[in-house]
Amino acid sequence: MAHENLIEITEQTHPVIIDLAYASDKNFTGKPIYTKSACFLHKDAEKHLQIAISIAHSMGYRFKIFDAFRPLEAQWALWHHTPNDNYVSHPERGSIPHCRGVAVDLTLIDSNNHELDMGTPFDDFETIAHHGNLSVSQEAITNRCLLMGIMTTAGWDFFRNEWWHYQLFNVKDNYIALDDHTAQTNLCQH
Repeated sequence: MAHENLIEITEQTHPVIIDLAYASDKNFTGKPIYTKSACFLHKDAEKHLQIAISIAHSMGYRFKIFDAFRPLEAQWALWHHTPNDNYVSHPERGSIPHCRGVAVDLTLIDSNNHELDMGTPFDDFETIAHHGNLSVSQEAITNRCLLMGIMTTAGWDFFRNEWWHYQLFNVKDNYIALDDHTAQTNLCQH
C-alpha cells in the first residue's frame, strides 16, 4: 500500500490560493481544527492536481483549496462535532480519503481571484450543495459542471454530496489513513 510521500502544496510551489478552512474558525465547527496551517497531498494526488491546474489555467482559471490532507485526529474532531455520515465520514467506518492525502476540497477562481458562483459556500451540509441539484442558479450549475469536468478529466472522482470534494479512485484499497505523527514522518522533501 502506498502511504508515504506527502507533498506540501503552497502558493509558491503551485499556482493556487490556499485558504484552509479547518486551520481557522471559518468552518462549520466555528473553531480551528488543525494545529498547523499547511496543505499536503499524497504524491499521487499531487500529480493529478498538477494536471487539473494545467487544464484550469488553459481556460483562464485557478483553484482555491479549502482542504486536502486531514490527520485522523482532525477527522475525529469533525465527527464529534457533526456525526452525520452524509457529510462527515466516521473515522473507523468511512474510507476518509482526506486522511489518506488523496482528496482535495476546492473551487475555481477567476483572474481577479474571485470565486466562481457554485450556488452554496464550501461545507454547506444541505442537499442544495449536491452535484446535480438544479435548485441553484444556471450560472452555478454551469460552474459546478466546469469544475467537475476539469477535475474528472484530470483523473479525480467526485463525492455526490459535495460540489467541492474530489478524490482519487480506489482510495481504501491503495492508501492508508494517517494520523498527524505518522504523516510528519512521511513528508516528501520536495
